[in-house]
Amino acid sequence: MPLLGSAQHEASAPSEVLFRARGDAARTGRRLAAVAFLDIVGYTLLMARDESRTHDRWMKILNEIVRPRTTDYRGRIVKFTGDGLLAEFSSVLDAVEWAQDVQRTVPSAQVDEGEQTPTIALRIAINLGDIIATEFDIFGHGVNVAARLQEHAEPGGVLLSESVYEVVRGTVGKLARDIGYLQLKNVEKPVRAYALTTGVPVAVAPTAAHRERLPSIAVLPLQNLGADPADDYFADGIVEDIIVSLAGLRELFVISRASTIKYRDHPPDPAEVGRALGARYVVFGTVRRSLRLVRVSTQACDSQSGEILWADAVEVAPGELFDLQDEIVRKIVVGIAPNVRKTELREALRKRPDSFTAYDYTLRAIQLINSLDKHIFLQARDFLNRAMAEDPNFAMPVAWAARWHSLYVGQGWSTNPSEDAIRAIEFASRAIELDGQNALALATFGHLKSFLLHEYDGALIYFDRALSACPNHSLAWLLSSATLSYIGDGEQAVSRAEHALRLSPFDQSLFNYYMFLNLAYYAKGDYESAVKWGRMSASENALYTANHRILIAGLAALGRLDEAHEVADRMMKLEPDFRLEFYERTRQPFRHPELRAHYMTHLRLAGLPE
Repeated sequence: MPLLGSAQHEASAPSEVLFRARGDAARTGRRLAAVAFLDIVGYTLLMARDESRTHDRWMKILNEIVRPRTTDYRGRIVKFTGDGLLAEFSSVLDAVEWAQDVQRTVPSAQVDEGEQTPTIALRIAINLGDIIATEFDIFGHGVNVAARLQEHAEPGGVLLSESVYEVVRGTVGKLARDIGYLQLKNVEKPVRAYALTTGVPVAVAPTAAHRERLPSIAVLPLQNLGADPADDYFADGIVEDIIVSLAGLRELFVISRASTIKYRDHPPDPAEVGRALGARYVVFGTVRRSLRLVRVSTQACDSQSGEILWADAVEVAPGELFDLQDEIVRKIVVGIAPNVRKTELREALRKRPDSFTAYDYTLRAIQLINSLDKHIFLQARDFLNRAMAEDPNFAMPVAWAARWHSLYVGQGWSTNPSEDAIRAIEFASRAIELDGQNALALATFGHLKSFLLHEYDGALIYFDRALSACPNHSLAWLLSSATLSYIGDGEQAVSRAEHALRLSPFDQSLFNYYMFLNLAYYAKGDYESAVKWGRMSASENALYTANHRILIAGLAALGRLDEAHEVADRMMKLEPDFRLEFYERTRQPFRHPELRAHYMTHLRLAGLPE
């Protein structure tokens, strides 16, 4: 693929050091400068759709608009990448006016080239900061902030850092909207940003591939119904946390807050928002704060059909601001994600098999996995294989393939547990390679390390990574609870399992959550509670043999041997080849010596075969 001018594209490097300099030399040393990053929206998708036309159109924009305008506004292009560039200006106002001029001109330069040529939209971000200049390049924190800020700009828009806005607020700054503080990747402190209106309608960047891969959702600003304008910041904080939480789940394509902030001042039309932002689902609502309570009402709807998927009102007494905000966000995310998933599955079930996407196949597989009926469970592997073949770079089916193999071994169905354990680890590792921030992949890998490989300390590291990537990922909390049970930290195991259940109280695999509570209470030594949760898990799904084993042990520990024998008989019908000696050597999960000894003793008391 040809690149811009003489530039070379190093795809594996971070964006802030991705570029190579062109021949125009710069003074060496440290100086204050306005740094502008320009990037093509959806470049990878555009190139995949039509590489030749995309490249030709970008060359035209670059040579007929961007280069001449940079000269006109007394700037210089420092370096290039295949899908953007870095420019430097000594005047902040020149940089901002350059960005506006470029964005206003780009759409008109593409109107006569035919519908078959992909439309290019640009994002531009500008930051004022201290930079280090060499003969061919510029470096420093100011450059890094501009690079990361660009990722939050709207298609066709310009995003200004606060340092830039303070300089131009008396002129073009009056057209800027305050979008609050953004947490930028690899930037320690949040950066306040302002979206600059260019006044030019821009076609939404291509999102077809994303929509095929994941359902898209836009979370709009909450309408402040109170009298105090200061409550806008409270409402904005809730929305920001909802967006971060939903994005962290990695099963939704979440529209950035910079793109939705424009809807702050008027009630939205979900259908209009869906068309404008390319979002299938739209979340909106209101917030009212008084001395007595805070009420947040939200609803999620299908922008195409107008169907309300979920609606709720949360009322809480004012307390610590951040704790209050966290509680509201948790309740909203708990309601939205499962309902979107349920709607997507319903749509997938209506499709012809030859029209399935990788996401559809994955949803079908998850549904079959949760049945734990062996015949149905085995069919899930076929759907996961189809999903991975359909989109080899999609981490979600790969992570679920790892989970499938883990359950396949845990249920005692595998004829070659060692080989299937290796396959599970391979899938989890591959999922992490595809998406290093995928909490499902990280948590699954951690669980496999402890459950199958008995590498408990290493497992806890991956759970920490999973929960750092997505603090509201219920399965990550749940699986980490298991490892804590294995090492004898029953108190913490119970706490994590309970938190997981609060995060997903209507999960379609509740039997799994109840089983891990059974395990956690058993590890804690609270056998009565363990048996209670074990019974609840069995009532949800009587085919889960892992739950049967812990339930048997809990009943035996309480001296209820007749009941333990009954559960053992049911388990042996599901897993007729189960033998204690082999299980103790291979799948017995506890590292804590006393727990391990008690557990095996309790299983033997129930009469399970040696």
